[in-house]
Amino acid sequence: MAKFTVVIPYYQKQAGILQRALGSVFAQTYQDFDVIIVDDQSPFPIETDLETLSLEQRARIRVIKQPNAGPGGARNTGLNNVTAQTDFVAFLDSDDLWTHDHLQNAQETMTRFGADCYFASITGGDAFYYHFDMAELEKTEKVTRLSEKPLVLEVPEFSQVMLRNWSFLHLSCMVIGRKLIKTVRFEAELRLAAEDVLFFCDCAIAADRIILCNEPGAVRGEGVNIFHSIDSDSPQFLSQQFNTWVALDTLEGRFSRKPAEIASIHSYKHTARRQALWSQARLIKRRKMPQLNLLARWVWRDPKLLQSALQLAVGKLSR
Repeated sequence: MAKFTVVIPYYQKQAGILQRALGSVFAQTYQDFDVIIVDDQSPFPIETDLETLSLEQRARIRVIKQPNAGPGGARNTGLNNVTAQTDFVAFLDSDDLWTHDHLQNAQETMTRFGADCYFASITGGDAFYYHFDMAELEKTEKVTRLSEKPLVLEVPEFSQVMLRNWSFLHLSCMVIGRKLIKTVRFEAELRLAAEDVLFFCDCAIAADRIILCNEPGAVRGEGVNIFHSIDSDSPQFLSQQFNTWVALDTLEGRFSRKPAEIASIHSYKHTARRQALWSQARLIKRRKMPQLNLLARWVWRDPKLLQSALQLAVGKLSR
């Protein structure tokens, strides 16, 4: 049995994306892995992207097809099918690419430092300017250097640092060990936003040790997936913000005894409310009906949405 299992959720609208990602997997310097691809009812068939692989490569891949369950649900299916002999799970989004030494760095540093959660840095084009690498944390946060080459860091207050700004974390650079494989899962209902952040936090709570490697583990891809075309004027934007609020509300319960974490969560919840309300105001300005059903669901769970709406209205009238 392989030491690593690579879990790839697959939902694409463009040919060749998965083939490119798998090329980066099979180009790893560390080769003790197998692959689980969860076809989440992708509109573009998976077979086309697999047909160019060698027989040896295809023998290391297990494809699981399922009704669409969203990215979190697809990753859960992958985790649920990892064998008991697997030591580590490495996640890869189907439109991202791994750097050659990603698994090698993860295996060596996790084993050396007894970690059960690992993140590497991610790189990408100008569209992903908001990501920053692990070394940047040393400028603003209390960190411990565990290794120089590669630079490996440990952050004593990881959840607190992460909730202030999680732009140094990405699922395609994440590896988890046996303890987390067995116990932590994604919130599958959060289809459009924040399921990854909630998973990061749950891993942070459950992990005995988390380490951060400054070496890039992945290159952020630009494939066409479910998140493209969702902007503030998209019909899905309100659902995305509601999902974000639900995830944050769940996190508030996780960190109920940690005031610094709660302060960050409250700030993000306020931002989600305001962005959602501005999107609906723009609909009204264009003489379109707001999404009243979803707004009513949100108010039922979060009466503060009405308070935010009143504050926005007062601010607009005063101007």
